[in-house]
Amino acid sequence: MKNASGTTRIANGKLIDGTGADPVADALVLVEDGRIVYAGPVSDAPPVGPETREIDANGGTMLPGLVEAHYHPTYFNVAELEDLDLKYPVEYVSLLAAANARLALECGYTAARSGGSLFNIDVWLKKAIEDDIAPGPRLATSGREICGVGGLMDWNPDYRKIGMEGLVLLINGPDEGRAAVRKLVKDGVEWVKTYPTGDAAAPDTNDHHTLCMTQEEMDAVVTTAHNHKMKVTGHCRATAGIKNALRAGYDTIEHGTFMDDEAMEMLLARDTPVIPALQFEHASVVNGPEIGMPQAVIDGHQETLEGGAESALLILKAGGRLGMGAIMASPGIRTGPMPKN
Repeated sequence: MKNASGTTRIANGKLIDGTGADPVADALVLVEDGRIVYAGPVSDAPPVGPETREIDANGGTMLPGLVEAHYHPTYFNVAELEDLDLKYPVEYVSLLAAANARLALECGYTAARSGGSLFNIDVWLKKAIEDDIAPGPRLATSGREICGVGGLMDWNPDYRKIGMEGLVLLINGPDEGRAAVRKLVKDGVEWVKTYPTGDAAAPDTNDHHTLCMTQEEMDAVVTTAHNHKMKVTGHCRATAGIKNALRAGYDTIEHGTFMDDEAMEMLLARDTPVIPALQFEHASVVNGPEIGMPQAVIDGHQETLEGGAESALLILKAGGRLGMGAIMASPGIRTGPMPKN
């Protein structure tokens, strides 16, 4: 944490410094008052005082902190869509988010970009981390997500009279898209997260080949967000949704699951990064039966896992840009001790 004091010396390991340079076989990392002041060969390291804390890397590898590019701090043991918005009150979700942020840091993630957060909790979580109130990675915020009415994230039927305001801003048309972005401007988010397409989680209404926003809505969101110096990303699985997002000028594409030749050409021409985020699919396929996930949903996640992996390889081979992100707190990933076999 930023208020750490004293000197720590980490030695007896190989160093990968993240610059592209060759690994350093006999390396040392020196930390003073919570800041890295040296990383390189032991032979070139500055001297340290007798009060220095010594950590033996035991021949392991030392490397920079990882970046989680698709991070949902308020997601916790998600087995179905209802778990995203109705499972816990905002007070408990805030505590879960703080626990998830600490878990991410302990797993080696020192930076993360939110892929959406209940109640804009990530905005305040970021402040708590920066103010040294709670441990966690450096955070770029998204807050509440934007989705078309009746789309993937609007799963809550009207007769319940409880809406979806905690999780998403629902829009009908470009004017409401602009209004939704302006709400996020006031709330202080940095990235606008949208849902151009559906997902395997909703096989009967908004599966992964379904569109959930119109081109006009997406254009309005991007224009408004860029005007306020915010960036835009979107949950894009369906091929047509990927193309619509690229036409609108999205700054990144989440998932990019089903790419075709035209989508690939558009992607490369715009040099738009894609974050496949395949861990959620993998966890759903592996752990779905244990947590009662319907077989139709598991089958859909299997299809998106295979399609997403294929598209990611195509992007990589074509020289496109991929971001590493896996949706922390996915199904089957627990924040407590794992059960014994």
